[in-house]
Amino acid sequence: MDTKDRVRIVNTAVLSDDWYVLRKVTFDFLRRDGTWQRQNRETYDRGNGATILLHDRQTGNVLLTRQFRMPAFVNGHDGMLIETPGGLLDDASPEERIRAEVEEETGYRVRHVEKVFEAFMSPGSVTEKLYFYLGDYDSSMRVSAGGGVEEEGEEIETIEVPLAKALEMIASGAIMDGKTIMLLQHAALNARSGK
Repeated sequence: MDTKDRVRIVNTAVLSDDWYVLRKVTFDFLRRDGTWQRQNRETYDRGNGATILLHDRQTGNVLLTRQFRMPAFVNGHDGMLIETPGGLLDDASPEERIRAEVEEETGYRVRHVEKVFEAFMSPGSVTEKLYFYLGDYDSSMRVSAGGGVEEEGEEIETIEVPLAKALEMIASGAIMDGKTIMLLQHAALNARSGK
């Protein structure tokens, strides 16, 4: 039986439509024992996004960003997260959007990007699916200072470190962003396998 045949939406109510859309969904779910169970879930819809790990093949460095994240701050972190560049698709294709985000955030205009996988980052409450990319960069690709879009409240700095150092930063807790950890580990695994 398809999952769609096991779910009956009873009601959807918008709880907030400010920054993104928070909905409360009431639905009946057909359990394996054949009984229907009424459930409620809140879903936060912020659209889908893309992220990329930039690697300089000559130096072995990766280019990361650091910016303030309020949700991390209110959860006891200082809020300054080290991340791979990325952003919401905003009606663009994932590849178009990631190229634009890289330039806005880092100031580099990348030529070739390679999609490596897609993933839901917090499927228990957030609808967002991320598209993950790898891309090469070098100093010749720098076209601006980057830093993000000030009107959107962005103040982004770039950090260039060797891949091995970035992996150590995961272990030490200096890198705590899930998408960044996933891409760094993907790069490390593929480097070991010779891909």
